[in-house]
Amino acid sequence: MTISNPKLIAFALLLPLSLSFRAAAQTALPSDPSTLIADQNEKLTQTAGSSFTFTAAATTAGPGDLPIEQPQDTPLALSLDDAIALGLERNVRLRYDRANQRAVHGYTLGVVNALLPDLKFDAQSSAQEINLAGMGFKPALFAKFASSGLIPPGFKIATIVKVNTTQAQVSLDQQVLNATDFELYRGIKHESAYVDLNLLADRGDLILTVGTIYLQVLADQANLVNAQAQERSARTLFDQATAKQQAGVGIHLDTLRGQVEYQQRQQDAIAEQNTLDKDTIHLDRIIGIPAGQQIRLTDTEPFAELAMMDLDAAKITAYRHRKDLLSLQQEIQVASLERSAVKFQRLPTVAVNGHYGIIGLTPGPYHGDFVAQGTLRFPIFREAAQRGQEQVVDSQLTALHQREADLRVTIDAQIRSSMLDVNAADELVKVAQSNVELAQQELSDERDRFAAGVDDDLPVVDAEASVADAQAQLVRSLYEYNVAKLQLARNTGVIETRYRSYLAK
Repeated sequence: MTISNPKLIAFALLLPLSLSFRAAAQTALPSDPSTLIADQNEKLTQTAGSSFTFTAAATTAGPGDLPIEQPQDTPLALSLDDAIALGLERNVRLRYDRANQRAVHGYTLGVVNALLPDLKFDAQSSAQEINLAGMGFKPALFAKFASSGLIPPGFKIATIVKVNTTQAQVSLDQQVLNATDFELYRGIKHESAYVDLNLLADRGDLILTVGTIYLQVLADQANLVNAQAQERSARTLFDQATAKQQAGVGIHLDTLRGQVEYQQRQQDAIAEQNTLDKDTIHLDRIIGIPAGQQIRLTDTEPFAELAMMDLDAAKITAYRHRKDLLSLQQEIQVASLERSAVKFQRLPTVAVNGHYGIIGLTPGPYHGDFVAQGTLRFPIFREAAQRGQEQVVDSQLTALHQREADLRVTIDAQIRSSMLDVNAADELVKVAQSNVELAQQELSDERDRFAAGVDDDLPVVDAEASVADAQAQLVRSLYEYNVAKLQLARNTGVIETRYRSYLAK
């Protein structure tokens, strides 16, 4: 496509540039997407509690090296809101996204400036000495002029002439009518909105990731507490079996069985501690703090049943708030305007330019100096090229519409799957809670039987294993239920502002 205004060549580079900035992709289109972007930013700032800050000491590995943050000596108290606020501020991927967003907005300002009048003011003053003799005006030539009467008698001719001049002018260059460039300018605004929406989509992905890992660390802590409790219980059982054997009322098999159970619970506790430490490091890196920073989570594992959501209402919400869909619609707007720009190349263009100023001797009389002209250009013999460009843009537009239709179907499937996950996880939590209560009651009964000497410790060991499995299943069910709710919020496009209500925090 031929762009008559050279400054608008930047637009040809802007679309692929911004498309490369999207690291991970995600019904009515808002009339002004910037309104949605500003509203989402304001709500997200209020919801995430962005006033939370983290300060770490920085050291360098050597002269000229970049500073490296070091962890604090004391554990960092961190709520889910605090973790999300830190992630939004310090996550490396979002920092790159914000830098790329500023770059695209910088290109946009340059393109917008292309349609403004090119108005310049120039002023200069010069002093010159001209050697007429050096330019070939010899005295003999002047004598011939005098003899011929061209020079009055007695007029003295100087071979060195001094000329001082001053001039100032204002020049204007502006295209009055260029439909192609104007359509490209309209496309730039949609392109800028596309980049902003992609940044919001990445922020939503980050909130989902931080929330998931935070819940995972909470689950790891619960599993560790359960493992340590089972370890203490197994130790008590082992001690009881040992005391009975030493008192002559127990057998060595019970002692051996109790020791095996105790060591097994020790292994479980060590494994759970290792899992917790690794997931804590993962959370540190996602929110952008040093990997060795110890953290203390102040929130607890939430459990609140999510109110049933109507499928059609959820899809309408997703079509209005999913940033990947809105950004794709912005791409469609850009391609539509580009197609219009190609068609408008058949129209003539009108431009005006000129200048007005003064020029004269210094000091001396000055006189006006101006130029005013208009230009009318008609494209000729470009029909084949223009039709080819239209076919290319039409094919791109068709592909974008197909992507939009496919994304709507994908959103429908994602919401349906998320709703099924939420409902299933809710039922699993209820069953797991009941299993924990039953297993604990069974363990209590078996301990009483063993203490009374009615039975050996094998049923107690089995009951302890049942309690451990039931508690682990409950922790896993709670984690899956909360993650399913967060995923549903992400699939409906409202996780940035409503993750609290979905978790019932």
